Parts: sequence; structure tokens; C-alpha cells
Amino acid sequence: MRYLQVEDMRDLAYGAAILGTGGGGDPYIGMLLAEQVIREYGPVKLVGLDEIDDDAFSASVAYVGAPVVMIEKLMGFADMVKAFQSLERYMGRKFTAVISAEIGGANSIVPVSVAAALNLPLIDADGMGRAYPEIPLVTWTLHGISATPMAMADEKGNSLILETIDNHWTERFSRSIATDMGAEASAALYPASGSELKRSSVPNSVTRVIEIGKAISDARDAHHNVIETVLKATDGIHLFTGKIVDVLRRIEGGYSRGECTIEGLGDCRGQKMVLHFQNENLIAFVDDDPVAVVPDLITLLDSDTGDAVTTEHLRYGYRVDAIGIPCDPQWRTPEGLALGGPAHFGYEVEYVPIEQRA
Repeated sequence: MRYLQVEDMRDLAYGAAILGTGGGGDPYIGMLLAEQVIREYGPVKLVGLDEIDDDAFSASVAYVGAPVVMIEKLMGFADMVKAFQSLERYMGRKFTAVISAEIGGANSIVPVSVAAALNLPLIDADGMGRAYPEIPLVTWTLHGISATPMAMADEKGNSLILETIDNHWTERFSRSIATDMGAEASAALYPASGSELKRSSVPNSVTRVIEIGKAISDARDAHHNVIETVLKATDGIHLFTGKIVDVLRRIEGGYSRGECTIEGLGDCRGQKMVLHFQNENLIAFVDDDPVAVVPDLITLLDSDTGDAVTTEHLRYGYRVDAIGIPCDPQWRTPEGLALGGPAHFGYEVEYVPIEQRA
């Protein structure tokens, strides 16, 4: 057990950006929000899965929608707290903790704000070990945990409750609702007991992103190579170096979808990488050959600063390094690949672990 302080939020944001695989929302915005809330309400207790009781009851909080919208529609935490409390009222019981649905992007930091505002502990775990674009794509689904009852709320004061027959229907309905709420909405979902979370979550993921972020901060202070530091901290693999020459992006079905084309530089000169994304980076081709495939993580880093570049900030002329990171082992099982592998996103590509491809 430890307490998350204001000074931890920058490291959490750095690490969350790396594991966000380009999605989950800009963690910088989430960092500013969490810092403000912690200053107002105090630090957040971070507890391990082994520290919670089997009969403890918690829920996840997250933003649903297209991350690119957050550039103009800044997030707040009042609507997230409203969704969390609406779910409590509907279920007729108080939650004893908060947990992150995904440990990448802003959605890994938003739960800190809710936990601080409500004086609840944050569980050191999540449901992905990365960021994914769809609600069912969590390890909790693999273990039969329902996303609903689920509460959604917007900044205007609207809130509603969803109950669905399975997590895929939750995704379908929540996307259309989020679109009506302005292309993004706050959600409280996946209510679960301590015993359910212990057998189904990705453990120690909050600690992991903070450690990744701290390694980045230390590397910058010591003027070390940040990209090499990230590769070491994540057991990552360098995939490509180049300059972004084209970005095709569209908002479709509540997602930010598109392709990014990168022209090779240095050792990669004469080659071309094409990166496909749906909020998050999903698959990377170099000269038509896949070099990294979901559920493994694909992250773009600014070649000069080492900062992770999210999909909403992809721009012509950026010089970037693409890296790949092995996913949590649960995603490499037959059930995990069926749920969140390349076929789910329509790619007729065989999944091969990224370290084997390398």
C-alpha cells in the first residue's frame, strides 16, 4: 500500500502514454485534472489486489468516445463522479474502491481523480494492461464479468443506466449514446467483487506505469536517450524510424479511425511503415509486411523528445520512432486472441508475438 501524491501524476502520465498505444485520450489532460483534484481532496491510497477483501465491491470509471474530441472538449471529473454515484444508487450499495478499466492514456488517470474526490482507494490493477478501443476488450470479459449495470453521464447533467445481455451490446449502445452526448461521455461500469477482480485483472499495472514514467523522468534529468530507456523499461522492441508523411483520420461510429504513413529515415531509409488505428494503434506494416499486430502494443515516440504521440496528435512532418511492447499473457490465449486479436478488427493476419517477429 502507498499513497499517490501530486508529484506521482507526471510519471503516471508518462507511463500511461506509453502503454496507451496512441489511444485512451491525451494523458497530459488527465494529469492536470488529477493534480488539481489531489491538491483539493488529498492523496489517493493505492492498494494491491491481495490487499482487498473478497467481498469488497468496486467499479471502473472511464471516458467513452473518440479521443480526438478531447482536444476541444476538455474533460472534467464532476460528470465522472456523477456516473459513479448514479451506479451506486442504482445498485443500492456503496463501492469500496475504484479500479482502472485500461492502464493507457487519460483513462488510466481519471480513476485517480474519482478516488481522490470520494476518498476511496484505487486498486493497483486494470482490465487490459494497455488501452483498447472497445468496452468488451478487457480481461474481465474473458472471465465472464458483465460491463453492466453501467452508468453514463455528460457535462450537461444528463445520466442514464444501461443493462445489456452481454458486453458487446454494451459497446453498441454506449457508442451511440456517447455520440449524442457530444462524441464522448463519462461512464462507471464493470462493478465487481474483490474475488472476481483477483482472478481476472492485470495486477500491479498502476505501479508499472509509474515506474515507466519515473524511468523516463530520470533519463531526461540525466540527459540519457529516452527511447532506449522506454525500450528497456517495457521490454520493448524497436520497429521503425521515420517521418510522418500522411495521416488519414475520421470520426466513425464514435471512434477515431485512420492510417498513418511513415517514410523511413536512417537505417529505415527507403522503407515505408503504414500504421492502422482505431483510437489505439492496431497493426503496423513495413513494406506490406506486418511487423506488429494487436494485442501487442504499438507506440509512436517523438524522435527528439521521446514523448509518446497519441493518434489525435499525429501530424505531417513529425519524426517518430515506432516501438512494440509485449501484451499481457491473457491476451495471448486462444480466448484472448478471439476477443482482442487481429481478426476482431477485420485483419486477416496471423498473430505472432512481437518478440518472435523481431
